[in-house]
Amino acid sequence: MTRKYEAVYVFDSTLEDGAINDKLGRLHGLLGTPGDLEVNHWGRRQLAYPIGRSESGYYAVARFSAEAGALPEYERAIKLDDGIIRHLITLYENELGAPPMSEEELAAANRRREQDDDEDEE
Repeated sequence: MTRKYEAVYVFDSTLEDGAINDKLGRLHGLLGTPGDLEVNHWGRRQLAYPIGRSESGYYAVARFSAEAGALPEYERAIKLDDGIIRHLITLYENELGAPPMSEEELAAANRRREQDDDEDEE
């Protein structure tokens, strides 16, 4: 069974863009061939706090579907890569923000809002 994951990578900022793309390609190759692979490059940014001697890093976020059995080798490769200073892999369930509301929940919220507006007018 495949599940959707999101991985955030913080690369050493001294790496060139080509080297970062090569590393991402090699890492995502360990997952098989995820057809829905989506990589978003945030670029070089200042870190919130120093990590080792690094003050800045190159951020990249990837979303993909993978079998759970492929993750241990994938994460092992990330940990062994000296160019990655931090990473985080999470299950990707939905976009940021509140989950979508059903029609009943929307109608109830509208009724509450109208009642609050009526009370404010008095």
